[in-house]
Amino acid sequence: MSFKQPELSYDYNALEPHIDARTMEIHYSKHHAAYTANFNKAVEGTALEGKTVEEVFATISSQPAAVRNNGGGYYNHNLYWAVMGPKGGGEPTGALAEAIKGAFGSFADFKTQFSTAAATRFGSGWAWLVKKADGSLVVSSTPNQDNPLMDLAEVKGTPLLAIDVWEHAYYLNYQNRRPDYIQAFWNVINWEEVSKRLKA
Repeated sequence: MSFKQPELSYDYNALEPHIDARTMEIHYSKHHAAYTANFNKAVEGTALEGKTVEEVFATISSQPAAVRNNGGGYYNHNLYWAVMGPKGGGEPTGALAEAIKGAFGSFADFKTQFSTAAATRFGSGWAWLVKKADGSLVVSSTPNQDNPLMDLAEVKGTPLLAIDVWEHAYYLNYQNRRPDYIQAFWNVINWEEVSKRLKA
């Protein structure tokens, strides 16, 4: 397989009580694993085989739905697991804190904007903190498994932070209370990882 599902760097129960172990296990071992396997199947034997995921996304508007949906599901979850961790929470520091303050006025204002983007995404999708080509930071959201690296995204750029607002990400614990899940997410954000992505 050209695209491999990265191993989690923490146990399924490491994010409790904010994200429960059962949700983590199903989300990672079933949903993410299926996106990864189906993405590989969709590109196998095509001109996309051997390309990076970023190269695939650069022409996603001309690709079959199976490539777009599963490729997005593969990449988006890779980022989602990476930007969470058991020592998460609090606020960012250093260059990331300054960049957020410069873009949004304050961390509190950023938190409100990001949470609102996640809460108001109709149906399934994602909310993002994105670094645009000009270096500026913005918040956006995308439907389904789309993301800001795709050529069809309304807001294009490099994703630094992502929250999954598909129901499978929170329903076992939070049922239909998406805002409660979003609030809990702030307790597990790995700001060190988000900072690394900003520098890269």
